[in-house]
Amino acid sequence: MTFSIVARCPSSGLFGVAVATAVPAVGSMCPFARAKVGAASTQSWVNPYLALGVLDAIAAGHGTRAALAAALAADEARELRQIGVVDHAGEAAAFTGAECTPWCGQEIGDGFAVQGNMLTGPEVIDAMAAAYRASVGAALDERLMRALEAGDAAGGDTRGRQSASLRVQGEEDYCALDLRVDEHAQPVTELRRVLEIARLQLVPFVAGMPRRGIAAGPAPEGVTSMLALAPPDRPGGGGSRRLA
Repeated sequence: MTFSIVARCPSSGLFGVAVATAVPAVGSMCPFARAKVGAASTQSWVNPYLALGVLDAIAAGHGTRAALAAALAADEARELRQIGVVDHAGEAAAFTGAECTPWCGQEIGDGFAVQGNMLTGPEVIDAMAAAYRASVGAALDERLMRALEAGDAAGGDTRGRQSASLRVQGEEDYCALDLRVDEHAQPVTELRRVLEIARLQLVPFVAGMPRRGIAAGPAPEGVTSMLALAPPDRPGGGGSRRLA
């Protein structure tokens, strides 16, 4: 009941997930990412432990395809599941169970996997994969967003639209970017709007956050500039908006 893409950027080493569906709060259920390990989207009849199991196996040293096979073997309802996964080296894998709601399918490419079920048709997967491939050279968040927009424009979820999410993971335990539209008539369009705002106000702030093994220092110049640009809390107000 969802369409998604998982991918790793070969230049930055970042990996992430973009996903949309016709139920609320998809970002709380489907996308998973772990620093220096990989990212996954678990969907159809969602089993979060399937994604967690895959990431655990990759962290233990197993290849992505072997990790996915082992996690699926432990799930007796695996034929109801769909999952895409990519690891820190860019190896991608996906699974679409025989009992997923049609139309369902997947495409695995170089460093990415696209998957979806209860879609309007195969054109959704085709459009997402084509958009991701065509955006080589762009930042990962942009490539994921373009793929999601392409899937949405091609028809997306046959039931309609309700929520969307974009998550990017770097080397820190916290996400580099974690954006969600939980309930909206046009969630992918709204996610694009939120992403553009986040690039101005959130991304510089996250870049200045403490990093494991590196002593925290004063806010970098980019964060100071971003704080000066932050809008007031209310129209006509003069206060600055707190970001955390």
